Amino acid sequence: MSTAFSNRPGAALEEHASQALAQLTLDSPLGQLPRRALVGVSADTPLATALGTMQAEHIGSLLVLDEEGKALGILTRHDILGRVSLPQRPLTTPISEVMSKPVYTLTVNDTAHDAALLMARRGIRHVAVTDPGGRVVSMVSERDLFAMQRLSLRQVSATIRGAQDVPTLAHAARDIRRLARELLCQGVGSLQLTQFISYLNDVLSERLVQMLADEHGLDLQQACWLTFGSEGRSEQTISTDQDNGLVFVSDDPERDRPRWLAFGRRVNEALDACGYPLCKGGVMAGEPKCCMTSEEWCARFDHWMEHGAPEDLLASSIYFDFRPLVGRLDLARPMRELVTSKAQRLPRFIKQMAENALRNTAPLSWRGAIETERVDGRAMLDLKFHGSMIYVDAARLYALATGVPHTGTRHRFEAVAHALKVPSSESEAWIGGFEYLQLLRLRAQIINAEESRKPNLLDVGALNDIDRRVLKEALRVGRRLQQRIELDYQR
Repeated sequence: MSTAFSNRPGAALEEHASQALAQLTLDSPLGQLPRRALVGVSADTPLATALGTMQAEHIGSLLVLDEEGKALGILTRHDILGRVSLPQRPLTTPISEVMSKPVYTLTVNDTAHDAALLMARRGIRHVAVTDPGGRVVSMVSERDLFAMQRLSLRQVSATIRGAQDVPTLAHAARDIRRLARELLCQGVGSLQLTQFISYLNDVLSERLVQMLADEHGLDLQQACWLTFGSEGRSEQTISTDQDNGLVFVSDDPERDRPRWLAFGRRVNEALDACGYPLCKGGVMAGEPKCCMTSEEWCARFDHWMEHGAPEDLLASSIYFDFRPLVGRLDLARPMRELVTSKAQRLPRFIKQMAENALRNTAPLSWRGAIETERVDGRAMLDLKFHGSMIYVDAARLYALATGVPHTGTRHRFEAVAHALKVPSSESEAWIGGFEYLQLLRLRAQIINAEESRKPNLLDVGALNDIDRRVLKEALRVGRRLQQRIELDYQR
C-alpha cells in the first residue's frame, strides 16, 4: 500500500469544524463528529517519510493501515521520543517497527462519551473510528473531546443566565449532572469536579433567586441568600439536596418575615423541581428557623456556641459552613466574624464539637479490615457517613478552634495545618484521603443512579485490589485524624 495523503484542511474548514463541535455533546455518535481528512501510511513506510508527513500535515499522530484500510498501529509524538529519538533509530526504519499496537477503535455508532471513557481507562489520547466493516474512517482525539466539553459548559452557563422560567432551569440542572458524569469519565479530579458542580449549581441558584425575587417584587439589596452544608463548602456531588437560608433587613422582623418566608418557600419548591430535593432536616429558607435578620442569626449562633447541647450542635453543624450567595452579601459578614472570633474562645463548645466529630468512627476493625453492611447480599460502605464526613467534621472542628474563616474542607485543612504547625506530609494525607473518598462517592453515585440505590453506597467487593487498598488507607488516615482529635480535646 502506498502512502496516502490528502490536502490539510484550511483555516476556514477548521473554523467550521470548531463551530460544528459546539452543536454536539458527548452523547453524540462518533459518526456525527466533523471528519478531518484521514492521513495514514503503510507498514513499510520509512520513518523519514512518516515524520515528514506528520510535520507537513501538522498532526500529532499517524495511523498505519493495511490495504483494506484497517488499523495496524499508530505512531504518536509521545512515541517518537521513547522509540525513535532516544534509541537513535535510523530514519530508514519501517514504521511498523516502532508503532504502538494494538490501535484502540470504536465504531461510528459509538458515542463521544464512549471515546472519553476508553481514553481514560487505557491512558491514550487518540481513538480510531471505524465503519461496520472495520475500515478506519476518522480519528477522534482527547483535544476534540475537551473542545466539545468547553463549548458545552459555556452553553449550559449561558442557558442558565438567560433562563426566564423554572422549566428552562430544570433542563439546565439535568445538563449540569450529565456534564459532571462525562467529566468524571474523562478523569477529572474530585476537587475540580465538585467545584465545577458547585459553581454551576451556584449560578443556577443565583438566577432562580433573582428571577423569583422579581416575581415577588422583592429587593435583594434588602436580603442575602445563604448556602449551607456541601454547597456552602463548594463540595457538592452529583447527588445532592438543598441546604439554604435567608438573612434580611428589618426593624420589625415579625412584620416582614412572612413575605420573605413565602419567597423562600417558592425558591425551595423551584429548586426541588430542578432536581435538588427538599432538605429532610428543614434547613431551607422557607422555614422560620432559616429566615432571619442578621441580628437574629448572630443570636442563634451565639446561643449554639454558648449554651448548645451536644445534640443541638450535631444538628446545627452544617450551619457553620455557611456562605453568602446572592443579594446583599455583606449582611452575612457579622455572622462570619462572630463565629470566627468567638468559637475559638469557648473550650466547652469546641469540646462538644470534638465529641460530635468522633461519633462517626472510621469503619475499620481492630485488624484493619473495612467494616461494611450487607445490602442485597453485597458488602456495602456508605462513603458519606462513614467516609468523607469524617474529614469534613474534623476540618470544621479545627477551623473553628483556630479561627480559620474558610468553609471548604481542603482550604480548612491547609490553613489549620499552618496554624497548628502540622507537618506537610500529614496535612497532605488528610487532603488526599478526603479527595479520594469524594472521587469514590462520585463514581458510586453514577452506578447507584442506574441501579436505584442510595447514592453514596459503595460495593466494596466490586473494587479492584488497588482501589481497595487506597480506600483502606484513606480510612486509616481518617482514623488517625480522629485519634488526633481525641488527644487534643478529650484529655
